[in-house]
Amino acid sequence: MQRRTVVKGLGAIAAAPAVGVAAGSARAAGRTAEDGTLVFDPDAFTELTVAVTDTEGTAHEVVYRFHKVASYVAKPVDVLYQSLNVSVPVTIDGTAVDARNAPILLANSVGGYMPSSVANKTGITATGMGGGTSRQGLALAAGYVVVEPGARGRTLVDQAGTYYGTAPAAIVDLKAAVRYLRFNKGRIPGNVNRIVSSGVSAGGALSCLLGASGDSPLYEPYLTAIGAADASDAIFATGAWCPITDLEHADMAYEWCWGSNPLAGGALVDRTVSGELATAYGDYVASLKLSAPGFGRLSARNLDDYLLKTFMRPSATKYLAALPDPARETYLAAHPFITWENGRATFTWADFLTHVGARKKNAPSFDAFDLSTPENNLYGTGTTRARHFTRYSLRHESGDSARLDEDVPAKLHLMNPMHHLVGKANGSRSRHWWIRLGTKDTDTSHTVAGNLSARLTGLGDDVDTSYYWDAGHGADQDPADFIRWIAAVSGHQGHRGRLGR
Repeated sequence: MQRRTVVKGLGAIAAAPAVGVAAGSARAAGRTAEDGTLVFDPDAFTELTVAVTDTEGTAHEVVYRFHKVASYVAKPVDVLYQSLNVSVPVTIDGTAVDARNAPILLANSVGGYMPSSVANKTGITATGMGGGTSRQGLALAAGYVVVEPGARGRTLVDQAGTYYGTAPAAIVDLKAAVRYLRFNKGRIPGNVNRIVSSGVSAGGALSCLLGASGDSPLYEPYLTAIGAADASDAIFATGAWCPITDLEHADMAYEWCWGSNPLAGGALVDRTVSGELATAYGDYVASLKLSAPGFGRLSARNLDDYLLKTFMRPSATKYLAALPDPARETYLAAHPFITWENGRATFTWADFLTHVGARKKNAPSFDAFDLSTPENNLYGTGTTRARHFTRYSLRHESGDSARLDEDVPAKLHLMNPMHHLVGKANGSRSRHWWIRLGTKDTDTSHTVAGNLSARLTGLGDDVDTSYYWDAGHGADQDPADFIRWIAAVSGHQGHRGRLGR
């Protein structure tokens, strides 16, 4: 990687601490808005060169400017996580690029609701999961501006034993990063009205939440507390891969979907617990009042048919149609539950579940009775590492009269995109959605993304939802299509290289 450094003014990165910092000392280390923290300096950058290999195997040389922003808020709790990096293409394969009006890809790297930091990175994250080219790299090579934000996460704890990254810290930080970009319109390269978020798993959930909750006043006290910029936090488009979201109903959804599937060792989960949760899911689905073309009102009775016909069969059909004839015949012979006629795959929901096989999680899957899940930690508070966030699990452990802690319901709303979409939908939400999952992903229920897609479609949003056949958690089999989708929905007419067509 070649490098040329130009550093001027207040955009230069301040020295970041090497470990998590207690809230009090972090605030002392942060600069205030009055001395320029929230003003982006376009002249402070390192010029780098990176080779980006596209999805067809062709390498592209990209010269770009790498800007480090010490913190995107004026009163950071921990600058190690509340910072961001901006990568701006200058030339692609020797051709000059004008990125002043390019879309901005806001790519979070949150996993498991854990803390995410970019403070010590020295260039764009060009390599993704599995060693392939990242979405950030592909976006840069298409001429887009790429922003990589850090965010606090559930495991952060200060010297007094206080957890300072539990809900809703991560979404508050991502909103603050968006506000920073919009506040710096005209200073930061790229079109701040064309911000597209992306994330995987918990990061996918946060991406959905960012898209659904734009400019919601519910977050204002939290944003004010950390000195977020006075600007909008709405985004233009949302990309989400296998989003782990709708957590307060996820245990129910999981048992409705995977309740009959065994664990990896072959044992079934507690049948009473599974049955009670699956039954309760029907009431929740009814409360959403979702509908889908050809299915009418969705309920626990027809969700399987909706998922089967809308996502699973088309996924298998696409996969099989792309195979050479001998490979397709071999696959069908090994999986006789699939009927292949007239270029289409058909099978039953029960056979699909059998094909998927072992479920990943026990019951309850998210609000565990023993408070052992990442989500239990996500809803911790103060010096309490983990808490129950559903009445079902709480009352199983503490008795039928037990009540959730007073702050939990509000925090559930702050972390759930459906809260901003059901009933009177948020008018400042993203209107363009790219949602992807693998059909063998048992990290959550298929109904979670299915419900989200149905609601967004019903609202009239532009929704592109697809499942990858036989793929697991974190799969991304069409990254170049996502990059082209950004260009299409944003109306970007910039760099016309291979990745941008």
